[in-house]
Amino acid sequence: MAASVARKAVKTTVFLACLIPLGWLIYGAMANALGANPVKAIIHGTGVWTLRLLLLTLLATPLRRLFGWAWPVAVRRMLGLFAFFYAVLHLFTYLLLDQSFDWPAIGHDVVKRPFITVGMLAFALLVPLAATSTNAMARRLGKNWKRLHRLAYVVPVLGVVHYYWLVKADVRAPLVYGVLVAILLGWRLRNRLAVRHPAVATQSVERTSRWPQCPDTSR
Repeated sequence: MAASVARKAVKTTVFLACLIPLGWLIYGAMANALGANPVKAIIHGTGVWTLRLLLLTLLATPLRRLFGWAWPVAVRRMLGLFAFFYAVLHLFTYLLLDQSFDWPAIGHDVVKRPFITVGMLAFALLVPLAATSTNAMARRLGKNWKRLHRLAYVVPVLGVVHYYWLVKADVRAPLVYGVLVAILLGWRLRNRLAVRHPAVATQSVERTSRWPQCPDTSR
């Protein structure tokens, strides 16, 4: 009973926390506090929070394996859906407020501006992940569900590339996100090597760290 209450409390807290960036953007828009270009601020804010939430979904399994915390995995699906939610807001703000649904101009942007091309690709890959995020879809797809949800490793990489190509000059922020993505994906690859080649992985771990080696059956 206590464990169930604790899980609900954690999920409620995470849910409300994920709404804070949206609330801040709404407040900023209503208070005229988003600067000289509020549309750009909204696009930037929703895009950055999409990337941050994707990083948090990648962080869930390492936190469980390194510290024994179960709650990050319990809220990972919620974080992924919120990432998709902010990605939808990011795209919709661009389509409506920035481009006014001028489809020829949007098409030109997608073709001629690489960062938009990559961003659209990242969003397209997020759609099937969100659409198949339920337990029912996982059961229906079986092993194909895990194969499909490996796209969750590709999307953050595309998000970092999208961000890097967007900023052009001051690339410090996207580089930080890129390093974090590389660390998290590298940790995951190392874990998989530990399962497939335990002898080699054990030698490597003894030389470099004491990270646990155990099979990762979660996404």
